[in-house]
Order: sequence, then C-alpha cells, then structure tokens
Amino acid sequence: MPDTVTTKVLFDDVNYYIAAFTNVSDGTGESAVKKVDVSALSPAATTVSIEKVWYSTFGMAVKIAFDATTDDVMLVLQGDGKFDFSEFAGVFDPKSAGYTGDIFFTTVGHTSGDTYTVILKCRKY
Repeated sequence: MPDTVTTKVLFDDVNYYIAAFTNVSDGTGESAVKKVDVSALSPAATTVSIEKVWYSTFGMAVKIAFDATTDDVMLVLQGDGKFDFSEFAGVFDPKSAGYTGDIFFTTVGHTSGDTYTVILKCRKY
C-alpha cells in the first residue's frame, strides 16, 4: 500500500497559490513527487517563488526542490516550524538546466506511521 497523501488547494489566483500537503507513510516514502505543477495553476504560471512555509513532520524529513535535470533542493524540513521569505519576494527557482518551474517533495528517513503536513504560499510568475 502506498503512502497516503493529500493536496488541498487553499487559494489560487492571478498572484498567489497556497496549498496544504499531507503524507502518512507506510514506509515507502515519496521520491521527487510533483506537488506544484505551475502549468496547472489557475491561471497558469511559468515559475513560482516560495514566500512562506509552515510545516510539521513526525519521524521523517521533507526535501523541497525545484524540478530540473538535477533537482535544486531549496529546503529541508524536519520538526515543526515556519519560514517567511516574503521580505525578499521568496525563494526563487534557480532555473538550472532542464528546469520546469514545478516543485517536488522527497521524504527522507521515512518509516511506517511517519507523517508530514506542509503548507506552501507561492507567488506566481
């Protein structure tokens, strides 16, 4: 049985996309799973910056990366906390070779019963 994951879009307009992501692991974890597909946003975007992050993890860490030929890991989340990057317009996709603008999650150190909740506030470009 795969991990139980959910995505709940909280807000999506011309400027911002806010969504909550959860995972209850069965021990298999996630590896480079697309969580933000910029072409599917309403309206679509070519890229986003991560302005704010709220998170809670239990027993595992979550790597947040911008998709590219070699993904660009931007944040590693473990425990409980928040980041506010809005003062400087957020964490931007470095647009490495093969970039798509999408955001991927990868879990690290996951075992059965581990969980995460992550809320991302992204600015669209």
